[in-house]
Amino acid sequence: MFKRAAKAVKDFIFPEACTCELCGRETFGKWLCAECEDEIAFNCGITCPVCGRRTQKNQLCFDCVKRLPKFDKGVSALVYDGAVIRLIKGYKQGKQYLKNYFSQLLQPKIAQLPQFDAIVYVPMTKKSLKERGYNQSKLLAENISEAFNKPVVDVIEKVAETPAQKELSAEKRAENLRTCFKISDRKACRGKTFLLVDDVLTTGATADAVCEKLKSAGAAAVYFASIASVEYSPRPAAIPEGEKI
Repeated sequence: MFKRAAKAVKDFIFPEACTCELCGRETFGKWLCAECEDEIAFNCGITCPVCGRRTQKNQLCFDCVKRLPKFDKGVSALVYDGAVIRLIKGYKQGKQYLKNYFSQLLQPKIAQLPQFDAIVYVPMTKKSLKERGYNQSKLLAENISEAFNKPVVDVIEKVAETPAQKELSAEKRAENLRTCFKISDRKACRGKTFLLVDDVLTTGATADAVCEKLKSAGAAAVYFASIASVEYSPRPAAIPEGEKI
């Protein structure tokens, strides 16, 4: 009760969504103005039933046919392109409050997933966390935790930075990531069903590496939710420089 009251006071004094997050114009209680919202690609059309990416046909994307992801089912709210890239870049560069906007978009998608016991997130190394000051995936996970009344558990750590991956094959990327993560509490994983939260799904190698660790520790199932995902294309999508995989 006190937490809700404190939030109400804070929202009254420091209201969010007063100006457009992309152009800065007044929005009168909306995160984006009408013009900028038209530039946002919402992932609300046809999607792959496994990875959740936007596709052209109502069937498994060819990537999932070739190699199923390590998570059992994935969802995402936006398509990672254009204005969406700018929004997420802002979120990672100081606009922590955007967790509320992204959580609002993701909640209906997550509600369509099977039940889960707890929420985990893609971790950062201690060095990267110190440089940025926060883990954007953890902030999102905590917000989703409140909405679904499920705990966020810290059972996985990132112990090494991700090596350069841009020119590598999918197999080499997976090999590089295999040693980046470790389970810190195997007992807490046994028999549990998790929702893994991250900001972006591009090739899926990072999500696979984390899910593989969780399942090797005894997790019964892992579902995946990201703010945005790269639209499936028969040709490899160009990933912006510096973005995770």
